[in-house]
Amino acid sequence: MEDYILVPAKSKFQVVRALEDRGFRFERFKKGAEAYVNLTAHHNRNKSSTSSLGVVFPSTPPPATVGELQARTFALLKRREIVPRVDANLRLLQCAGRRDSPISFSKDEMGLQLGLTRSLVYQPRFLSLTLTENDPASLLLEKGLVSNFDFENVLLGNREDFLVPIMLDLEPLPLEATGIVCGVADRLVGPIDSGDLTKAIEMSYLSTARTGTVIVEEKDLDYAMDALRIREDDYPEH
Repeated sequence: MEDYILVPAKSKFQVVRALEDRGFRFERFKKGAEAYVNLTAHHNRNKSSTSSLGVVFPSTPPPATVGELQARTFALLKRREIVPRVDANLRLLQCAGRRDSPISFSKDEMGLQLGLTRSLVYQPRFLSLTLTENDPASLLLEKGLVSNFDFENVLLGNREDFLVPIMLDLEPLPLEATGIVCGVADRLVGPIDSGDLTKAIEMSYLSTARTGTVIVEEKDLDYAMDALRIREDDYPEH
């Protein structure tokens, strides 16, 4: 399993340097590729990702601490009247495409493509597909769509651990607003540097052009919604 962090090309070296300063080590994934592999992570981490390092505006200095970043993030959401919303009937499953052997590769690929076509015909409420060169296809899709792939058994994954998407409509935000992911993750999992992760929950984050989607386990939904609720002490931005 791999995590991907997408950043603007102009910020690449800044992001790599910031991660290295926090104990990450990188090497080129393969000759000529603009990708890095984390050599020190042990997949027991909280599933959070950050798209940038701060909520930064042209006239605003970057936050000095993660706590300040969180405060700025939720102050911005409050000012723009952005609140988390959940579809009570939408449950997701995380699956991977089967890739057993070169012999069955073509059959598996055809089964996956047919399942995707069937799913798209029904105009799904939620379907995310990730394709990379070296990994099997990764799908995050509503549970009712899984049956479209069952005829060839081309999807692998636990079909009982449901995930729930929490939507944040980010369209009202200015284009220069960054650091939303980090601020949201800090409130859900707590400050990593504190060492106290007893209340942390596993989460992932999916960004689209206009929406930020926080994805949590079904059992953690109530806690996550309460954590993301705009509070009275979310003070205005400076």
